[in-house]
Amino acid sequence: MTTLSAFLPVVTAGFAVAFFHAATPGHWLPFVLVGRAQGWSRGRTLGVTAIAGLGHAIFTAVLGLALASAGAMIEPRIGEFFPRVVGGVLIALGLYYLVRHQRRSTIERAAAGQGRRYGSDAAAVAGLLALLTFSPSEAVLPIYLANIGQGLLSFLVLAAALTVAAVSGMLVFTALFLAGADRLRLDRLERYELAMVGAGLCLIGLIVALQG
Repeated sequence: MTTLSAFLPVVTAGFAVAFFHAATPGHWLPFVLVGRAQGWSRGRTLGVTAIAGLGHAIFTAVLGLALASAGAMIEPRIGEFFPRVVGGVLIALGLYYLVRHQRRSTIERAAAGQGRRYGSDAAAVAGLLALLTFSPSEAVLPIYLANIGQGLLSFLVLAAALTVAAVSGMLVFTALFLAGADRLRLDRLERYELAMVGAGLCLIGLIVALQG
């Protein structure tokens, strides 16, 4: 079983990774653009954002559960080396994100172009939900590897933390841009998203590896 002192850093680092990943334009800019094009109120735009974010996080958690279950089947064959293997995978993925940060272009993610006006609000909502709900978070999904063999309760705590982080991150940045905070050049934060996600995954991987 994972001790509380070992599990809390994983949850904390995972929360930070999920929040900063949700800060990327692809997670909230389509809602801002479509909301403006459809003439939605701020409350309605944020409501649709929250629903899509919740679906996005839940879908990622379901895939995370499948990933953790598959890992649990492999764990007995590797034994005491398993935490080091999982930690190494997370660190390698973190380094991959750090390399991507160094090589990334300044081209914005495929959120632009989502500001077209839909024929009806129902079509707009359906389009936004489909855009994000069934697209798992590739940065957050590996964090569930850290929960392998730790029981259902720890998985639920981790899933809840990652869900709150993702939804709150989307809502915060959607609200900021609806309020005109785009003048603050928040795109500068997006430039460092890959670096922050990569550092967070490396930290989680180190924590898991040291448990072995």
